[in-house]
Amino acid sequence: MQQSDPNQDKRRKQKPFLVSYGLVILIMLLLNTFLFPSILKSQVQEVDYGTFISMLEKNQLKVVQLEDEQIYFIDNEDRLYQTNAIPQDYAIVERLETAGVSFDRIYRKQGVLEYLLTNWILPFLPLILLATWFSRRITKQMGEGGMNAMMFGGKSGAKEYVLDDKTGIRFNDVAGQEEAKESLQEIVEFLHDPKKYEEIGAKMPKGALLVGPPGTGKTLLARAVAGEAEVPFFSIAGSEFVEMFVGMGASKVRDLFKQAGEKAPCIVFIDEIDTIGKKRDSGSGFGGNDEREQTLNQLLTEMDGFDAAKGVVILAATNRPESLDPALLRPGRFDRRIPVELPDLAGREAILRLHGRKVKLDSGCDFNVVARMTPGASGAELANIVNEAALGAVRHGRKVVTQPDLQEAVDTILAGAQKKNAILSEKEKCIVAYHEVGHALVAALQHHSAPVQKITIVPRTSGALGFTMQVEDGDHALLSREELLDKIATFTGGRAAEELVFGSVTTGASNDIEQATKLARAMVTRYGMSEDFDMVALETVNGAYLGGDASLTCSETTAAAVDAKVVELVKAQHAKAYALLAENRRKLDEISQYLYEKETITGQEFMEILDRKEA
Repeated sequence: MQQSDPNQDKRRKQKPFLVSYGLVILIMLLLNTFLFPSILKSQVQEVDYGTFISMLEKNQLKVVQLEDEQIYFIDNEDRLYQTNAIPQDYAIVERLETAGVSFDRIYRKQGVLEYLLTNWILPFLPLILLATWFSRRITKQMGEGGMNAMMFGGKSGAKEYVLDDKTGIRFNDVAGQEEAKESLQEIVEFLHDPKKYEEIGAKMPKGALLVGPPGTGKTLLARAVAGEAEVPFFSIAGSEFVEMFVGMGASKVRDLFKQAGEKAPCIVFIDEIDTIGKKRDSGSGFGGNDEREQTLNQLLTEMDGFDAAKGVVILAATNRPESLDPALLRPGRFDRRIPVELPDLAGREAILRLHGRKVKLDSGCDFNVVARMTPGASGAELANIVNEAALGAVRHGRKVVTQPDLQEAVDTILAGAQKKNAILSEKEKCIVAYHEVGHALVAALQHHSAPVQKITIVPRTSGALGFTMQVEDGDHALLSREELLDKIATFTGGRAAEELVFGSVTTGASNDIEQATKLARAMVTRYGMSEDFDMVALETVNGAYLGGDASLTCSETTAAAVDAKVVELVKAQHAKAYALLAENRRKLDEISQYLYEKETITGQEFMEILDRKEA
């Protein structure tokens, strides 16, 4: 994609600035003519020539300046005087010399250039420079259009991209989103051959809303649609419509659709549309008619007003679909909603292979292993893993990326880089080793836990003193109650190992406690896995694509009962984990000692020790 040449637009935007500067200078000149002379005049006392001679004879003058038409002089009290007229007094110079007064004589009049310089340019040059500086600051703070937009109407500021064979993005450049690409393929076909749809009477959707978590490739998909259709692509963020001055956002919306109509067929992409598309509330602002709502109203009007048959398709992206105004989502506006979810196992592997083409890989690299190590990772995170692996290879002096580089990159992205300057005492190191082996051993001794891939007690920059990595054999869309209980037991395994071996507890289980509590609460309030509450929803999730913060929707009495049930679930699994470790105390000691010495062990090494029969 290539951006259109901005020089011509920039020159057009500069013209209104020149007009405004001209107006400012004109006002200053008028002030100089009518206001400032009167101010200066009030500071000079006018006297006649006789008064001047009298004061000279009484030795009351300090400085005198003689000019062709008048005399300026200062008395002993530093007051400024001016004579109205000068008679032909040829002895004036002799009188001044006799009185011993300092004076000088100006025999010429000011020229035109000197007059303009001293009376017009120099007094106002600092003011003009100051006004220019303020104008640039305001323009920078207001974004594209700046003062020009405030005075003469807002420009949309949308970036226009034109297809280029070298930089154009196609569907082949997007991996892991096959369902989304299939839904968007119909829009591409319509832009290629609209008559095929017109003959049967079908109308293309005016807009498509791409919904999904951050980093899943929503913007990339929108550009790929433009690349496949070979049409211009207008891109603008929702925040660019929001202005300080009421009406500017609506003006930008009008300009955006005007540009799109002139370039049709084309695609208009609005990123983070929830910035301007939030639900309207009559209680907000002054009667709800604030700048954001005016912008939204204008967007709704423009989408109703343009004809989709011209080939203008509106794409928008958001990760907060629940916050959008219903009027924006009704048929005739954003007709189609396209989920862009986190990739599954096959999708993650495809994304890794796509980005792996850009780096030199060793023949032993297995992207399937990396994909299984990264459940829940977005496309952006997977791309970052490949890049981090390439940086790690260079850091270690290798010419190609190896499998250990990829696995270390996963650890770096998920848990942070190794903290080389973190020095644990021998006792702390021993506690961390038992803690991590406690997690791994409880997981391995249960039937519904994922296999252990790696155990390490190397501190990380995220604050973790170690971690245990489990890798599922594949993706699971459903989790049973037994599987969730086993997960809670695994979370409590670290603390249970500390209690069993050292007879005390540390702060190292803080994250485990948080995860176990969160999972147990979800079982009770959202998954209906408690006999006490059965299939009753006691919690709602807000922003499912942004972490899923939950809030209780029940009475205080019920909330107290929920808390008691959550405590009961976690305590039961904690006791289960303690019992499992107590039954396998020798294996716990053996594996912990091995981990203490090596600091990092693989899942295969862990299972070999666990399965080894005691002598």
